Amino acid sequence: MTLVAGVDTSTQSCKVVVRDLVTGALVRHGSARHADGTEVDPAHWESALHEAVARAGGLDDVAGVAIGGQQHGAVCLDDDGEVVRPALLWNDTRSAPQAERLVAELGADAWVAATGSVPVAAFTVTKLAWIAEHEPENARRIAAVCLPHDWLTWRLRGREGGLDGIVTDRSDASGTGYFDPVTGDHRHDLLVRALGHDAQLPRVLAPSGSVQWGERTVGAGMGDNAAAALGVDAGDEVVVSLGTSGTAFARSAVPSRDTSGAVAGFADATGAFLPLVCTLNAARVLDAACALLGVDHARLAELALAAPSGADGLVMLPYLAGERTPNLPLATGGLLGLDLSNATPAHLARAAVEGMLCGVADALDALAAQGKVVDGVRLVGGAASSPAVQAIAPIVFGVPVTVPPPGEYVADGAARQAAWALTGERPTWPLDGDLLTLEAPHDPAVRARYAEAREHWLARLG
Repeated sequence: MTLVAGVDTSTQSCKVVVRDLVTGALVRHGSARHADGTEVDPAHWESALHEAVARAGGLDDVAGVAIGGQQHGAVCLDDDGEVVRPALLWNDTRSAPQAERLVAELGADAWVAATGSVPVAAFTVTKLAWIAEHEPENARRIAAVCLPHDWLTWRLRGREGGLDGIVTDRSDASGTGYFDPVTGDHRHDLLVRALGHDAQLPRVLAPSGSVQWGERTVGAGMGDNAAAALGVDAGDEVVVSLGTSGTAFARSAVPSRDTSGAVAGFADATGAFLPLVCTLNAARVLDAACALLGVDHARLAELALAAPSGADGLVMLPYLAGERTPNLPLATGGLLGLDLSNATPAHLARAAVEGMLCGVADALDALAAQGKVVDGVRLVGGAASSPAVQAIAPIVFGVPVTVPPPGEYVADGAARQAAWALTGERPTWPLDGDLLTLEAPHDPAVRARYAEAREHWLARLG
């Protein structure tokens, strides 16, 4: 039996799956936690990778491996390949002023023409601009910049080739703010604009491209959303992923060109494009509701399903960590419409689930505005397993929702890529179970009330 491995180096943890090359059957798996925070020493990721690999039974018998990972994180290296400072992650919003400055300097149209996206605080280019402005000595030391999955792939291979040995793929590179997903070229002029000087960037491999780690084939890796789309075998279906962040995305044969900034014009892991809308707040909205109510997630779901659709007018604006869609990096959340009739745990639980899903529904609207037909949604991510989320999602989205069996789909996508790199053919593995199709009558009043509350809250935020 020939084996391949896929790794998910996500915000919260590292997951490893080992699968049979021919059938895709799961052979073993392991995981390890990551350090908390929006600024992390990459050494923690490497330590977690080794721990997760050990728990998955090691990689000695694996023929191919690939790593999928959180996008945008700025891993800055000096001439010797050492980390200059802790990596600023996608959810670190301190670079919002730099994002505004960069957009103002060139204009949204020019950024979209160059990179497919309007930079926001999540993007790597804005983080480099923040370092240049606030830590000029560190900025001057930066000789190379890469992303979390790039760096971990390089470290896994023993830093083979020095800085010249760092590789990436189109999907992850397209989230930096200095890469053109249409031409496949880095835009060093945009890097210089942010950082103040040029730096070495990873070599971009084709979707089935590879490098070697001893006798093993190592795939290009990819960004987490591109990996999830590959892992869940979504094809052209719209995917909503409810992890730390909430994302809505779909494969497209043509690049996105949204000058409003709502839709990021990313690349996918197959050679096509992946227009994507991201909200900063998804599963952790439910975590916060659990903390407020002093319950676990199972009880939160029970409470939410005990309250009526619309929570009798109680609305949660889930901007608990700022927000990216809409672009409000310094915003806070709000609870509106509270009165004596809905001041109950059940109503609060319902408002939390509906608020999270309404934010994602706004993301679906943004995709639709770019021409994507949203006639169904495939729901993945940790929060997708919640019975309340499953029941309420079709009510809010207004379309059928399918939920694949529970799995580590970013790691699975990486395993599929490893198999592709090893054999030259993209695998057609089945999922590990049946899709669950969920339908419910659409209740447009939920989103109407949410939109009203959102506009009121935005006016308050000024």
